[in-house]
Amino acid sequence: MQITDVITAPWAIVPEKLLEIQAVYAFHAHGNKIDITAIEARIGKPLVNDDQGYVVHSGVAVVPVSGVIAKKMNLFSDISGGASTQFIERDIKAAVSDPNVNSILLHIDSPGGTVDGTQTLAVVIRAAGEQKPIVAFAGGLMASAAYWLGSAAAEIVASSSTAQIGSIGVVTSHTDISGAESARGIKTTEISAGKYKRLASRHAPLSEEGEALLQDQVDQLYTIFVDAVAENRGTTSEQVLADMADGRVFLAGDARSRGMIDYIASFEATVQNMAAGLWPVRKQAQTAQPAQTTETTQATHQTQTTTDIGETMDIAALREKHPEFVAEIMQEGAQAECERIKACEDATLAGHEALVNTMKFDGKSTAADVALAIVGAEKCKRYQVLRYNIHGAPSLCSQLLFVSTQDLTLFVMENLHT
Repeated sequence: MQITDVITAPWAIVPEKLLEIQAVYAFHAHGNKIDITAIEARIGKPLVNDDQGYVVHSGVAVVPVSGVIAKKMNLFSDISGGASTQFIERDIKAAVSDPNVNSILLHIDSPGGTVDGTQTLAVVIRAAGEQKPIVAFAGGLMASAAYWLGSAAAEIVASSSTAQIGSIGVVTSHTDISGAESARGIKTTEISAGKYKRLASRHAPLSEEGEALLQDQVDQLYTIFVDAVAENRGTTSEQVLADMADGRVFLAGDARSRGMIDYIASFEATVQNMAAGLWPVRKQAQTAQPAQTTETTQATHQTQTTTDIGETMDIAALREKHPEFVAEIMQEGAQAECERIKACEDATLAGHEALVNTMKFDGKSTAADVALAIVGAEKCKRYQVLRYNIHGAPSLCSQLLFVSTQDLTLFVMENLHT
């Protein structure tokens, strides 16, 4: 990425991040050198932003998309990290070819990036999704170019209600440096051919014609962006313009009501659902019959309930015949699972983190179960000390997990007589 590209190229990014990037590159463009070693010394740690590739969890390849997105990242990547669309494309294609990978999760936490390269990668994601299911996970921020990429996945999951989604739009800028050059005694004369070649030159104030040219370019890119989101999300460009693409960033709940994402779930729950083959389901739902009114839907449900009696129905058949039911059930189940895991975490007591981590991911333990298990473990520890004092040797209590007072009482009574 050249310095002039950063300063003048169209970006699909949150505006404040673009200002930060341009400030860094402007500092560099004026002959100042950014001392990476000094920055590392000031923050007390090395700036490690090497490409990490993907990792596989239970057959799910997790591909990171973190930081500013561009074809190639150099100076700014060294300072604050970035995501190369070329490297992401490489990782997705490798995951598709990997026999140990059943599905792909794009773990996105990005304010967006350059328009150049984003559309190409989004097309790659769509094509790869035809071979292996792909889900996009908004780990905190999925804005602008990052949302463009995320929308190309079969479904989008936000990590929490505070995750930020959106900023659909395109921005460019023009910097007039003629005044600064004049103050330094510099005068730049540009020689060009072609009416529009230097219409928006940095060495002169921006003319009305030059501004119109830049606006036309931004408008065209914005249209491409909106159309891509509409196609990816299975809606119309008019709907995207009305509900999604006014440049705002929405919290996850609002984004979900606008059709921009599909679920709100933790990273662990998302990986579990993908590993179990439960997600994604949205594309299957799109192939179902058109949306119906509430009355028609209820009548249809009643008819299906009657005609399906006596049929052998497994999960595959249910997905094929009633994908909209599966999608709704999975959505409700994912939310309930997130709430169950959160409740288990809230019941954690210091010293019992390993126990809670095991129970919260078993798919069934409630907060009450966790609390009872912790109480049993605590009592077990105390009676272990008691028996040590009685017999002069540690007991086997540490190997047991009591889930009721009766079990614990029986164990103590038995061991007091040994």
